Amino acid sequence: MNHAGPDAEAAAGAGGSNGRSRRSWADSGLLARIAFAAIAVAIGLAIVFAVLFLAIGSLHQRSLDARRSQQVIATANELQTYVIDLETGARGFALTRDERYLDPWNVAQALYPGAIATLVGLTKDNVVQHRRALVIKKDIQVYFSDYSVGIVNFLRRNPQEAPDVATDARGRRQVEAIRRKFKHFLDTETALSEARNQTASATTRNSLVVGGIGLGAALLLILVGALYVNRAVARPVRRTAEAAARIAGGDLSERLDTDGPGEVGELERTFNTMAASLERTVADLEERNQTLVESEQVKSELVSNVSHELRTPLASVLGFSSLMLDREVSPDETKRYLEVIRTEARRLAALLNDLLDLQRVEQEALELRREEVELNELLSTQITLYSAQSDTHELRFQAAGEPLAVRGDRDRLAQVIGNLLSNAIKYSPEGGAVEVTTEAIGDEAWIWVRDEGLGIPRAHQEQIFTKFFRGDVGRELGIAGTGLGLVLARQIVEAHGGQLGFESEAGRGSTFWLQLPASHTYDDDAPEPSLAAGDDAESRHGM
Repeated sequence: MNHAGPDAEAAAGAGGSNGRSRRSWADSGLLARIAFAAIAVAIGLAIVFAVLFLAIGSLHQRSLDARRSQQVIATANELQTYVIDLETGARGFALTRDERYLDPWNVAQALYPGAIATLVGLTKDNVVQHRRALVIKKDIQVYFSDYSVGIVNFLRRNPQEAPDVATDARGRRQVEAIRRKFKHFLDTETALSEARNQTASATTRNSLVVGGIGLGAALLLILVGALYVNRAVARPVRRTAEAAARIAGGDLSERLDTDGPGEVGELERTFNTMAASLERTVADLEERNQTLVESEQVKSELVSNVSHELRTPLASVLGFSSLMLDREVSPDETKRYLEVIRTEARRLAALLNDLLDLQRVEQEALELRREEVELNELLSTQITLYSAQSDTHELRFQAAGEPLAVRGDRDRLAQVIGNLLSNAIKYSPEGGAVEVTTEAIGDEAWIWVRDEGLGIPRAHQEQIFTKFFRGDVGRELGIAGTGLGLVLARQIVEAHGGQLGFESEAGRGSTFWLQLPASHTYDDDAPEPSLAAGDDAESRHGM
């Protein structure tokens, strides 16, 4: 007699349904599983690229806005030139009564209506500027029709009145009023252009971030898809390969479970049939096994030779990763190998970061965030940081007796100072004092970094700011470095409107100095200095 209640029957039914679903999925073929993984990855990639396209569209719109501002400024300047030609042409005609002086007047008369129409059309997206453009249009038309044309026609009929007309200041006053409106218009449009350029730059950075995230997401989706395919397909195949290896080692009783999906299950059943057949052909199996052993030995020798020959960080990464892949290693060894790989990869990453910074500098793409920076405070922080990196060096700081403020990018200036301090420590292997001094001299802020280290031979001093140059001393003593730090430091300092130089003598240490304009010497209307690599700054000696 069955005493199971309705709940038990429902549970049994649900369990049976779930069981059928699991069996149906397990029975699905290899192609179906790969197709499922590919579709999932494709959907994820479609979402990633949709977001990336939106970011690119936004960047395109910001670029159009910035370009429109430049067109407005160019058209306004062109129109202002026509107004000046109208005024100077009429005045020249009045002074000389020579029709040739009306040539620019005639040209301006023909061209200024088109320029006005273009300016009005370009400013339709900005209500304030559009209104100003219409006012300028009206003033120019009033000046031209009510004064300029009338004066020219009057002088042609009454040339004897030319001296009086030439001294009449009414036309000049009208033109000056128009030019003042042009100045106000151009000042506003220039500020708008700078704002749009900054927006475009911010959108560019955001697009790069979105692109990086999208790339990372795409790689992650591909990795997830690969892991799924590995679990659904590669793992059963790997188990089959491992069983084959055990059979090749002599365990001919090895058999596989035949629960693999689709074609994999067929492979497992075929494998078992093959294993049973191999029991009757031991001699053939031993010959095949010997062939596999010889092949594995050749591969191990090849990996060993390659690992021995490569002497770069990349060789370490490839060598240890190959070692982990080619043989079974304990967890402790795995951790140790990964530490070596990570250390060498960090060296490669540091070199890559320097190369990327150098590329941005040479392509004028490395932007500086301008802010008020107090150098004494920045130096104090950096000295505290680098003091903890060496027990044999004493870092001394003699600050200026007054605040030493400059306008610049705090992070990039910290990068420069950090490079000078790091070099002073590295190239003083015996230890000693590293003295840092600051002083305000006129409108300039000065910093000196002195060490008692190896110094720079005179033969190498002209190459010290050359990319990848490190000198013989650094290589002989195994001092780490890429040869890019000082190159980047000088170009960053020059981008701030300053200079970087040094004094050194082999065996007697070095003094590196840098000079920056004090913050009150900056002109707010002056263009920002470029970070492009230019001519070397003229050397100036520190105290």
